Amino acid sequence: MRGMAKSVTAFTCTACGAAHKKWAGRCDACNAWNTIVEEGPLSQGPGRGLGAAKGRAVPLSGLTTSEPPPPRCLSGMEEFDRVLGGGLVPGSALLVGGDPGIGKSTLLLQAAAAFSRRDLQAIYFSGEEASAQVRMRAQRLGLADAPMRLGAETNLRDILTTLDAERPDVAVIDSIQTLWSDTVEAAPGSVAQVRAAAHELVTFAKRRGVAVILVGHVTKEGQIAGPRVVEHMVDTVLYFEGERGHQFRILRSVKNRFGPSGEIGVFEMTGAGLSEVANPSALFLSERGQPIAGSAVFAGIEGTRPVLTEVQALVAPSTLASPRRTVVGLDSGRVSTILAVLEARCGIPFAGLDVFLNVAGGMKVAEPAADLAIAGALLSAREDSPLPPDAVLFGEISLSGALRPVAQAENRLKEAQKLGFSQAILPDASKVEGPDKNGSGMALRRITDLTAFVGEVFGAG
Repeated sequence: MRGMAKSVTAFTCTACGAAHKKWAGRCDACNAWNTIVEEGPLSQGPGRGLGAAKGRAVPLSGLTTSEPPPPRCLSGMEEFDRVLGGGLVPGSALLVGGDPGIGKSTLLLQAAAAFSRRDLQAIYFSGEEASAQVRMRAQRLGLADAPMRLGAETNLRDILTTLDAERPDVAVIDSIQTLWSDTVEAAPGSVAQVRAAAHELVTFAKRRGVAVILVGHVTKEGQIAGPRVVEHMVDTVLYFEGERGHQFRILRSVKNRFGPSGEIGVFEMTGAGLSEVANPSALFLSERGQPIAGSAVFAGIEGTRPVLTEVQALVAPSTLASPRRTVVGLDSGRVSTILAVLEARCGIPFAGLDVFLNVAGGMKVAEPAADLAIAGALLSAREDSPLPPDAVLFGEISLSGALRPVAQAENRLKEAQKLGFSQAILPDASKVEGPDKNGSGMALRRITDLTAFVGEVFGAG
């Protein structure tokens, strides 16, 4: 009949949300494989069916409505509470991702024990290990006396029934990929199961006021496995980063509805579990010895915390037709751009030279303010001339070779002075408050462009 709307089945990509007219193995929008699922259409349009009954009016409010900030539950682990934005919010949902074996289960077991020791009821559900295995780890970590409770289950219905009966303050689910719902005809770990389990747990957290922490596996690219809609459902997404060869671990907030995103917490992996690092700058610079060529100290900002790290460079003659460019802990595209600017604007070629760059301690730096430290380390290694050992560097390099100022210069300088650095090399336009336009009492060497930096620091123009 002409008056009836035609029911059309939609196909949607669970990774990016793009709509498709028919099913395909790969999404044309994001190039992800096996992410397109069929979604049924609405049976009736607005105003049709149910006797055209009206819905209830939604109460509206203005922006001037004053509401108290959400309450916070502190764990006592200062680094963990910092990343959460000042503590755990009741009724919130968190997603923690990280590489296999990096220490996610250890971190959350310690966090659950810390919450339980502060008179909060905590339940830890493990879908990957038996309760006996979790108890053995707890004894090794010295958590056997913590008043938390354990459960080993993968059935979503049983987990929700238990949580509804116990009504804990904190519930840890390790992991979301192991759960299965009997209402979804798919294998555990599939897109449909992960999405359904996450939806039920997040809904339960909001309805009952229970803070739910979900553990998520990551793919080879470092992204949390499963549909991206899971990251949209939860309130906070945390990534647990680190290299297995290093003892340092970084807990980074990439999304937080109750606090600043980009905040980091630093931990050190020891035989007794993860210990907090109150001063990460001192830890990352603890191995620095005598000044050598190819080393530069970068004063960076991670979230709201200033962190000093060491950028190391090695430049050596290459025997290959295409010289190697090996970068660890930095953006390789950014490094290639800096090499091109050094050659085009300063006349310093790196052709025929292998370039190796590394951030000491396993730290990952994505801030554009590290450009000047990268350039300083590269030039120091190429000229075999050490930078001043008491100097820190920060500044963004433009394609024209000019140095651009970066934010929070004063906080960077104060952190550097706290660790014994007496001078800083920074862009000329950097704004530093204080009566002496210095703010920290350090000697400031202001540089206008990369050519002036080469001439002043390395004595060549």
